[in-house]
Amino acid sequence: MIRVQKIHPAGSWLTEPSDTITLDREDRHRRRAVLTGQNGLSFLLDEPNAVHLHHRDGLELEDGRIVEVLAEPEDLVEIEAEDTAHLVKIAWHLGNRHLPTQLMGQTLRIRRDHVIEDMVARLGGSMSLVSAPFDPEGGAYGHGRTQGHHHGHDHGHHRHDHGHSHD
Repeated sequence: MIRVQKIHPAGSWLTEPSDTITLDREDRHRRRAVLTGQNGLSFLLDEPNAVHLHHRDGLELEDGRIVEVLAEPEDLVEIEAEDTAHLVKIAWHLGNRHLPTQLMGQTLRIRRDHVIEDMVARLGGSMSLVSAPFDPEGGAYGHGRTQGHHHGHDHGHHRHDHGHSHD
């Protein structure tokens, strides 16, 4: 099976793609997977560590062909605030809850969650529903993504008490 030999960041490849593959956020975070594009091209992604594929990245196959990655539109909430200070406050509360959040300059995007939407409204944010690709900010320690309250690493070497549980 033909393999991916290189991942090109969005906008850095110039050739016409031979195929495209549309994946949601979770499916764009992979280490190893057999993938099949919309035109039927099957190929193997086999990386030493998990990678996060972004919307419009190009997967270069061993024979030089490119497969374009498209992020599947998801049901999201776009958050705005009356000024930057309020938006930063909302972003802090989202981060404190370890919610995957896409930073878009003057707006934030999160997945639909009525409890969080209520919190955002109470903090003075205004929201609109959108269907769009979701490409949230990666983790603070370079892990590439956030995962709610499951960190995937051991906290036994230091205190991890910051006011909420990780159950």
